[in-house]
Amino acid sequence: VDEAEQDNMNCKEHHLPELEVDAGQVREALQCVLHTILFIRSPGQVTPQDVHCEGLNITYTRIASGDDPASLQGRGLSSPLDGGIDRKVDTAIESFLQSLSQIGPELLSGCLTLSFFERRASRQLFGLVSHEERVVWEQWILRVIVNNTPRPISNDSASVIERQRIQDTGEGMLRTALMKVFEITGGPLDHVPPVQYEFEIASAKKADDRENMYSRVSTMPPILNLG
Repeated sequence: VDEAEQDNMNCKEHHLPELEVDAGQVREALQCVLHTILFIRSPGQVTPQDVHCEGLNITYTRIASGDDPASLQGRGLSSPLDGGIDRKVDTAIESFLQSLSQIGPELLSGCLTLSFFERRASRQLFGLVSHEERVVWEQWILRVIVNNTPRPISNDSASVIERQRIQDTGEGMLRTALMKVFEITGGPLDHVPPVQYEFEIASAKKADDRENMYSRVSTMPPILNLG
């Protein structure tokens, strides 16, 4: 086992609490979780931006989407964040929604994985051949269940109670996931490399069946360098 493979084997995996949300909440909920982690794990100085979810009574902090590219580069960030993170996160969410599997009447399930990695140059064949390897040092794994049941739209008491139940369930599970993120990120940082690093987001049908995930993401262009 070479050094890069050994480091990948030592990758920290964080399994967040399962998130069950209504179909109308899923995009905002995933944006909330992903942007929160990306903000906390950003290796450079970034401008914070508070975002209040339109469909969920939750506010989270993310990297400001309107940050000035020149000022970011002046602070040592090699990739401007002028909407780049938004595009990558939103594209990943749409791909994830297309990968969902049916697990019951009006219920869909899938797994989203956010990986942080650094690029390392390595040499093989007695140092004559060099190539770049991606060493994944941390993964955040989130299983999501999407409830596709249509929300009741009438104003009778039963419909009002059901709409509130759906709302409260989604908000409660999202808060639980965020609290776990804060708990983990408040822990040891000895596995976080003191160098520039990047991230990628991949989806699979379930957490223990992330087959071909690395082969899929390895064919993608570099997503974004946060550092």
